[in-house]
Amino acid sequence: MRPKAAFNICLNSRFRNETVGVSQTYLLQRSTIFREAMNVRPIALIAGFWLFLLGALLSAARSMAGDEEAVRIDVGGGVMLNSVLLRPHKTVDLPPVLFIHGASASLYDPMYSFRDKLEGRAALLFVDRPGHGDSDVGGPENILPDGQADAIASLMERRGIRKAIVVSHSFGGAIAAALAVRHPDRVVGLVFLSPAVYPWKGGIAWYYDAAAVPVTGALFSSLIAPPIGLLAIRSATSATFSPNRMPQDYIREARTLQVLRPGTFRHNAQEVAALNGWARTASRGYRKIRVPTVIITGDADSIVSPVVHARHLARDIRGARLFVVRNLGHKSDYVARDLAIAAIESVGGRRVDLNAEARTIELRIAADDER
Repeated sequence: MRPKAAFNICLNSRFRNETVGVSQTYLLQRSTIFREAMNVRPIALIAGFWLFLLGALLSAARSMAGDEEAVRIDVGGGVMLNSVLLRPHKTVDLPPVLFIHGASASLYDPMYSFRDKLEGRAALLFVDRPGHGDSDVGGPENILPDGQADAIASLMERRGIRKAIVVSHSFGGAIAAALAVRHPDRVVGLVFLSPAVYPWKGGIAWYYDAAAVPVTGALFSSLIAPPIGLLAIRSATSATFSPNRMPQDYIREARTLQVLRPGTFRHNAQEVAALNGWARTASRGYRKIRVPTVIITGDADSIVSPVVHARHLARDIRGARLFVVRNLGHKSDYVARDLAIAAIESVGGRRVDLNAEARTIELRIAADDER
C-alpha cells in the first residue's frame, strides 16, 4: 500500500480528511510515524535530541571541510545568501540555469539531482533560499515568495548571471513564479517540477501552526521538533518519493538533517503558514508570464495536487507545456530528472522530443511501489 500524504501547504479536499499535512523532506504521518514518535519514552527523545546535535556538529564540520564551492554573498541590507555557482566548460550549449529548491530543503537537493547531468554545459547557480541551508532569513518580507524572489534576483546580479532558465521544485515554484512576474528581464524560461503555486482549501499541519506562532513557536521548534523529526526522518523522506524509490544516499547527500535545525524549521513553518494567503492574490499575476514554460508533475503525487497546481498553472501561462507522468510521485526533480533536463534544453531553444522522454520515464517507473 502507498502511504497517503497531503502537502501541508497544498491540501486538496480529496486528501484533507484522509491524511495529515507533510513537508518535502520532513513529513510526519499522523497514522504511523508521528504517533510512534510521540509514544517513545522521554529518555529516548532526550537521547535522540543529543544524537541530533552531534549529527549536526558533524554535518557542520563536513560542510566546512568540503564546501569551498559555497559562497555567502550580501544581497542587500546585510542579508547573506548562500549559493554554489558552477562555471561552464568552453563548450557551452545552454543558457545559465538557476535552481530553486522546495520547502524544508537546501541547495544540495537540486545539486544531488542535476549536477552530474548538467555540469559543464552551462553556468549552474544553486541557491539556499532565505532561511534555509546556510542563508540568512533576512527581514519579514522573506517569509513571502516576493521577498525571496527579490533576494534571488539580487544574488543573480552579484553572481554575474544576467538571466537564466529557472528550474524550481514544489514550494520553490512559488518563488520562480514571483521571479518571473517581478523580474521578467532575469528569466529566459521556466521549468516547474511538481509546483505549489495556488491557494488551496483547508489548513496546514498542526505542528507547522505550533512552530509558526510567536514565543511558543520558538520553543516548539527548539525542543520538540528536532528529536521527533530525527526519529521520523527516514520514513518521512521516503514518503516524498512514494510510490517511487528513494536513493539510499539521498538523506546524506541532500543534507536533509539541516531541515531540523530550530531556526530553519520555524522559518519553514512561517513560509508554509503564509503561502496560501499570498497565492490568493499573487496567482492572478501568472498570466503576465511570457517566457517558454514546461510544467512536469506526477499523477501519483499525493503531496501537491496536480489538479490544484500544475494543471491550473498550465492554463494560466500562455503556451506552457504540461506533462503529467504516470506513476510519478512528488520527487519529479529526481525521479523524472531526465525529462526535466530535456525541458531545460527545450526552453533553452533546442529541439527535444519531450513526449518521448516522458514515455521512457513512465516505462521505467511503471512497476514502482512502496514495499
